Amino acid sequence: MRPSSVQKFATLSSVCGLAIAGLMGSINSATAQNPLPVCQPPTAGEYLLLVVSPTAENQKQLRNALPNEIKTTTCQYLKDTVTRIGGFRQIDDANRWARYIQTIVGLSAIISTRPGEAPQSPQQPPQITYNPQILGEGFAVLVDYYNRPELANSVQQAMGSKVGLASYGQRHYLLAVYTTNQQEAYNALRKLNDRGFSAVLVDSRRVTLLRSTVAAQ
Repeated sequence: MRPSSVQKFATLSSVCGLAIAGLMGSINSATAQNPLPVCQPPTAGEYLLLVVSPTAENQKQLRNALPNEIKTTTCQYLKDTVTRIGGFRQIDDANRWARYIQTIVGLSAIISTRPGEAPQSPQQPPQITYNPQILGEGFAVLVDYYNRPELANSVQQAMGSKVGLASYGQRHYLLAVYTTNQQEAYNALRKLNDRGFSAVLVDSRRVTLLRSTVAAQ
């Protein structure tokens, strides 16, 4: 028996429906896989936070913990999905918000800044001596040791290099890294935060070196 016109139309409709469904699924899949935009760098004199937030739940928790007036952007930094929070003009403000986010949401924040307009020199950072001195142009990664000098040994093991003692904002910190290489400073900050240390990235021109090496306890 030959199929009727109604049967042919029903079969054709089913095939078209499946094709359209498959096409829509492909479009939705492609849309879901669209890469995030690359994070915009800070402007001169700006400090910004890049909060590592790989999941939608992380991003929702962070957004709920922040005041409505603070603007955020989800973007790509290196291989990480982060939430960008910009507009800070003082490193202390950025530090406070980084600590708040770590405490309330449990997410680590990378502090990014552009301390000056002068081009970076390809030469190595100046040699650190034992005499108290202001560090030069670049970046310093400091660790709050909470008056526990024995933490110097743990920081030294984490970094694989000697740590110093520095003063910043009328407080003493362990100096984990001093460098003119911004990426090196970012990597050190991430490593220390991932291992549970209270680390911050600051403009090294505002840091006074007290001792270039702290004896391990």
